[in-house]
Amino acid sequence: MCAMAVWALGLNHTTAPLDLRGRFTFTVEQMGSTIATLRHTFSPDSEVAILSTCNRTEIYCAGGEAQMQQTMAWLAQSGGVSAEDLKGHTYALLEADAARHAFRVASGLDSMVLGEPQILGQMKDAVRAASEAGALGTTLNQLFQRSFAVAKEVRSSTEIGAHSISMAAAAVRLASQLFEDLSETRVLFVGAGEMIELCATHFAAKNPKSIAIANRTLERGEKLATQFSGEVMRLADLPQRLHEFDVVISCTASTLPLIGLGAVERALKQRKHRPMFMVDLAVPRDIEPEVKSLEDVYLYTVDDLSDVVQTGQANRQAAVAQAEAIIDAGVQSFEHWMDQRSNVPLIQQLNAQAEEWRSAELARARKSLAKGDDVDAVLEAMSRGLTQKMLHGAMAELHAGDAESRERARHAIEHFFLRGNR
Repeated sequence: MCAMAVWALGLNHTTAPLDLRGRFTFTVEQMGSTIATLRHTFSPDSEVAILSTCNRTEIYCAGGEAQMQQTMAWLAQSGGVSAEDLKGHTYALLEADAARHAFRVASGLDSMVLGEPQILGQMKDAVRAASEAGALGTTLNQLFQRSFAVAKEVRSSTEIGAHSISMAAAAVRLASQLFEDLSETRVLFVGAGEMIELCATHFAAKNPKSIAIANRTLERGEKLATQFSGEVMRLADLPQRLHEFDVVISCTASTLPLIGLGAVERALKQRKHRPMFMVDLAVPRDIEPEVKSLEDVYLYTVDDLSDVVQTGQANRQAAVAQAEAIIDAGVQSFEHWMDQRSNVPLIQQLNAQAEEWRSAELARARKSLAKGDDVDAVLEAMSRGLTQKMLHGAMAELHAGDAESRERARHAIEHFFLRGNR
């Protein structure tokens, strides 16, 4: 049985630009079939989980180390780029490094917003999807459960998240710089997911003149609109109504842009070139990048917000050091567990061998008893037979090989069989 390696392959906001990351996002609905497709070329006992967010796509695997190259080729193909081009924007981590990365991600130490809490929920969703796809086994499950435990300890015993500025808060801050009074603005949210709900909560606190939710599914949009006393509209109505809004925040799972350059140009004409503040938090983009070139539009992407969310990082350096110490301890514990796991096949073989010997001697004893042999004699023969079987290998080693081999065998036998006599 070949040893099972734990590894992670991924790209994130520090290694790949926004447009490239957008090629490798997988929706919740796609995750089951995506995992099945990837596992198809792996050995049956391999374990796989995929974490896909706006800032990262990461594949975690417990299996053969050689599968890492297969995965790189598969990932490149899924994003329509060459494996060579992709390689320059990815990181490949093995064993302890993979565990450390998973722990840091879960704890928010690898996020654009240091200490942001959303990533932990996203990782739990990824684990759930892998489990439902039948791709989660003992090893990866252990890795992720330990990741969650480490993240909980980091958040409860350090100040990592105390000064965190979320993307939503950053968007509000930037909008406030453009508009003197946000209570005079009309705000449009495109999408109805967790990020939009978070953004809507932050903007609603500023009491804007109106809030509207545009979503593919009206039912979900209505639920969010009701929460913020807003209106709901269809995505198809966006081009006709875009001019009504001063602030547009978009974050959907669409694979193609929903707001194009032409639609924004027409909106600006109708607004008589009054400024529009737009934030595209989606990966891939919801708003065509060319929109940024328009004179009266202030368009920010998820990467553009990174400078804003770095505020207060100096206050958290001590907390980071504490968090890294917690993560170090978690990595050591996981390595110890993996070392123990590596002995499992040998333990299973030993148990199987012992069971074979036991069964053989028991069968022989029962035959003797059935023939009417003396019980004490049968028990004596059974115990002698078991003892001889267990000692045969050790005795053979003491008489085989050169002097050095016999000396090593002697020390091993003393250790395993004569511990009570030392």
